[in-house]
Amino acid sequence: MKHLIASAAIAAALSAPVAAQEALRMATIAPSLGQAITMATFANIVNDNQDAVTIEVAAGGAATLHMLEVGRGNLEMSMTSPVIYNLMAAGKAMYQKEEDAAEASKNVALLMWFPYGQYHFAVRGDSDIELLDDIEGATVFLGPQGGGAFNAAKGWIEATTGLVAGEDYEAITSNWQTGFQAFLDGTIDMYTNGCLDPCQQFLQFTETETLRFIGPESHEGEGVDKWLGKWRYRAEVPAGLYEGQTNDAAVMSFDTAVGIAVRGDIDEEIVYQMTKAFWDNIDSVTSEAPWAKALDINFAASQRGQMQLHPGAARYYKEVGAM
Repeated sequence: MKHLIASAAIAAALSAPVAAQEALRMATIAPSLGQAITMATFANIVNDNQDAVTIEVAAGGAATLHMLEVGRGNLEMSMTSPVIYNLMAAGKAMYQKEEDAAEASKNVALLMWFPYGQYHFAVRGDSDIELLDDIEGATVFLGPQGGGAFNAAKGWIEATTGLVAGEDYEAITSNWQTGFQAFLDGTIDMYTNGCLDPCQQFLQFTETETLRFIGPESHEGEGVDKWLGKWRYRAEVPAGLYEGQTNDAAVMSFDTAVGIAVRGDIDEEIVYQMTKAFWDNIDSVTSEAPWAKALDINFAASQRGQMQLHPGAARYYKEVGAM
């Protein structure tokens, strides 16, 4: 049933007919991932409950690049995060070779935040890797290289264990689909995915095999606190989530916020109507969708990093007392 809910949400958004309304283009990550499903469902609800615009969803690719294209005016909406937006505004990390990144960031605004989901570091149930500290010499998937998920997973491992990608272990170059397939095929030792449980990939894997989530030997210390900063936070992956999960206790990981970015120069009234259409009709989302239970309007409107709410979104949140 959960597979069907996820598939239906993304398929409906991808195949939504374009009516006479103004069309806004939303780019999101691989359609099987929970964050893409959240964004596609946002598009479905907005399309069904207002007449000003139609959101067209294209799934696939890296959110870091999508956000840059929003700032450049080539897209209207994408996924964002507090950490990645701050890097874009500063022209650092994956944006250091993009000369216009800082200027483009001025045309990227926030529509809403939502939880990304705990980062799950998964190995097979019979693996001799019991901690993140044990992945020295292993081959792992952390996310698409150059993307925000890859950099976050790599950073958590280095902060908690001291192990460095490319030196102490191999992080394969793959997209989300091929990275998961490599884990299914047994050609890598560890697969990483940030999601709100139950996650589609782990439901699929545990239909035929056992699974163990791993954490670091220690998640404390000044170095870990510094890496987490203000916008990441520790979050446990519980035991007993999946039928084939072998953990007998929760493991510590981390979580962060992600959000829906919108082009800053889109008309205030349009963004107001989209924000209102979504939150006024959030109850239409099935209660079986795990990410829907985690949506909170106060979280959505909160100040995180340098990114500012679009005036249209801020207008709605002020009306309902969320800010």
